[in-house]
Amino acid sequence: MFKKLLFAALIFCFMLSCGTSVSYDIIIENGTVYDGTTNVEQVTDIGINGDQIVKIGDLSKAKATKRIDATGLAVSPGFIDMHAHVESIMRLPAAESAIKQGVTTVLGGPDGRGPSPMKVYLDSLEGYDLGVNAAYLVGHNSIRRAVMQTDNREPTAEELEEMKAKVQEAMDNGAFGISTGLKYVPGSFSKVDEVIALSKVAGEAGGIYTSHLREEGLGLLDAVQEAIMISREAHIPVILTHHKAIGRPMWGASIKTLTMIDSARNIGLDIMADQYPYTASSTGISVLIPTWAMAGGTSALKKRLEDPKTKEKIIEEIMFNLEFDRGGAQLDVVQFASFKYKPELNGKTLKDWAIQRGLEPTFRNGAELVIEAQLNGGASCVFHAINEEDVKRIMQHPMVMVASDGSLLEPGVGHPHPRGYGTFPRVLGYYVREEGVINLQTALRKMTSMPADRLGLTDRGYIKEGMKADITVFNPKTVIDKGTFEDPHHYPEGIDYVIVNGKLTIDQGELTSERAGRVLRKKQ
Repeated sequence: MFKKLLFAALIFCFMLSCGTSVSYDIIIENGTVYDGTTNVEQVTDIGINGDQIVKIGDLSKAKATKRIDATGLAVSPGFIDMHAHVESIMRLPAAESAIKQGVTTVLGGPDGRGPSPMKVYLDSLEGYDLGVNAAYLVGHNSIRRAVMQTDNREPTAEELEEMKAKVQEAMDNGAFGISTGLKYVPGSFSKVDEVIALSKVAGEAGGIYTSHLREEGLGLLDAVQEAIMISREAHIPVILTHHKAIGRPMWGASIKTLTMIDSARNIGLDIMADQYPYTASSTGISVLIPTWAMAGGTSALKKRLEDPKTKEKIIEEIMFNLEFDRGGAQLDVVQFASFKYKPELNGKTLKDWAIQRGLEPTFRNGAELVIEAQLNGGASCVFHAINEEDVKRIMQHPMVMVASDGSLLEPGVGHPHPRGYGTFPRVLGYYVREEGVINLQTALRKMTSMPADRLGLTDRGYIKEGMKADITVFNPKTVIDKGTFEDPHHYPEGIDYVIVNGKLTIDQGELTSERAGRVLRKKQ
């Protein structure tokens, strides 16, 4: 009897080892697998059941509901976008412009704009069928505006406690940390002590701090030092988000900023950065207007402009910013992305507008037009003021991740920065394959395991058995971004398959009806 039982057990084990008795929902076969680490890539198969990777190895004899032939293709963990403007995700839940880049998880709420109260927002978002996983930061600007509106002053003790309570509420309900936009109103009115106090709350709950620095142009070095001080005083990991040196006078400054990151890390501070792979930034045209002039909003700006001396001071500061901070030698470095007041100017430049008006394209006339734009609803602009060598240098730094700073886009709407369509394929196609700035393995690590580790996502960012099945399959020989600054509305090429939580969401480059994304909440 014992021998019969032993023989039956051996036969059962043999059948399991051959893979003949196991069936999978999806098998990705013969792909070159990059697991998100520095391990050497390997050609193998991946078996998926439910939302998990359950087997890696030879599955040639196994059964599957869906088989994906990945011969000649790279198989990677799904990309994690550490800086995603997904404010419109409830209107565009499929997140097509993100997922067609290979992105499976987005970190929303950057630049101080994260939602508050967090519980209300995330509970509401749970009711949507999302194309991607969505994690969030609580926004300093959102909290400050709720408590202090746009006042240019320090908070009272009571107001600071109220803001701290809002950060705590967010962390208690799943926020992954706090973001600041210290270049933007009202965050620009905060002193560093305020930011430290709020960041301590996030840090004590295991969160991170991401910062759109107070300055990325002439004041860049001081702004980096401020972020390092916040890390030290608040005991919190810091990300210098969309790191860059903007404006011609600052080209080359990344040599110093990256050295500052290294020095801070050498004394035990946890400082990292992320970056998008373009030589232009994008933000509101109000960034050219001195923040003191924007205190109280556009109506207060309009009143200040009624005083000739104040108006002249505002114009002079805008002229300075156009020439030295966000701009360059010409007004054509400022390109309109979304301009409701003058939609015919979308894709055109500030210089084009001046000429259309019959004006000389001088910095003074440009400043007058900036004011006119702001008084009529503002505009989103692309600023062509970043040096390619800085982009490459920052990309090569081992503590820099890839992030889009892009919005969820709709084909044909506005004239957006192409990063919203092409950030991740651009790194893989242009900077890896064509330019050789970094190798493929390094690039994928910057897109997958590094962000996952930074966020504490223990079940994503790697291809390992037991991990969530967030997977991107692409052709390393053809992957490339197709959107340009002149013609941005194009999806990338070479992203063939994207799987989110075990569901095939991109199939042969096309969006399916699957919506398996989840709201991710940080575990306390």
